[in-house]
Amino acid sequence: MRIGFLLLVSFILPGTLVFAQDGPPSAGQVSAPQAVPEPPVMLNTGKPMVLPFECTREDVGSAGFSCSEDAPCPVYLELGAAASAGNKFFVAGNIHSAAVTLYSVLLGSDDAGHSWREVHPRIRAAGLDHLQFIDANTGWVGGQLLFPLPQDPFVLLTADGGMNWRQAAIFGENSDYHFGSIQEMYFSSRTNGSLVIDRSSGGDPGPFALYESPDGGASWTLKEQTAKPLHAKAAPEADWRVRVDGGAKAFLLERHQGERWALQASFAVNIGFCRLGQ
Repeated sequence: MRIGFLLLVSFILPGTLVFAQDGPPSAGQVSAPQAVPEPPVMLNTGKPMVLPFECTREDVGSAGFSCSEDAPCPVYLELGAAASAGNKFFVAGNIHSAAVTLYSVLLGSDDAGHSWREVHPRIRAAGLDHLQFIDANTGWVGGQLLFPLPQDPFVLLTADGGMNWRQAAIFGENSDYHFGSIQEMYFSSRTNGSLVIDRSSGGDPGPFALYESPDGGASWTLKEQTAKPLHAKAAPEADWRVRVDGGAKAFLLERHQGERWALQASFAVNIGFCRLGQ
């Protein structure tokens, strides 16, 4: 996921808002998002939008930062998946430092990209990297906890066009297996979905596991596991992409239109910093 970040760490922007949550989840648990005030709206004026962020004491403690007042640790936004439901646009990713993932991020626009806000509370230590809508109401976001290793993959489900989301674990609440990250996710209908998980706990990739859902992602069943890479059911070619622009120090959200990719929005990579004493 860390694409081109060596080119993108040359400047820092201060943040303006606190999204604080409880401490990092214990093994086997996906941290439940905490209720937060209505998130601010980011207006798309053609320049990279800066996601509001302010590092908290909990962030400093959970991430093990050793940043000083004179040398604060920069914090970055990373985006990796996008989709749309009519005039509603969505993009997903995470907030991280140079070494630690701090929170998941799910952004949405209900006016074709003119204004944006966070449509799901940030989940501590998690990242979102798969996103699909099959109609104007039904959509899914796939992610996992990323600290200290990828584990406890999950899916966020919506049936009302992204207004409300609920979270479903892939391995199940009573599973004794936790490590793994989603490699592929595809729903062929509102009810039938499949995904591939790399169940490694560090080191070499694999084993790979294929899971399927008959109920719109609410529950998942293991269908196959092998040392060789697996693939979910074939998905159509994506109409959306997110790419990094090193010169602008931003992620560009683009939509395929005819023979070209048209820019819909951009988001600044540098969003704030953390330091001891906050």
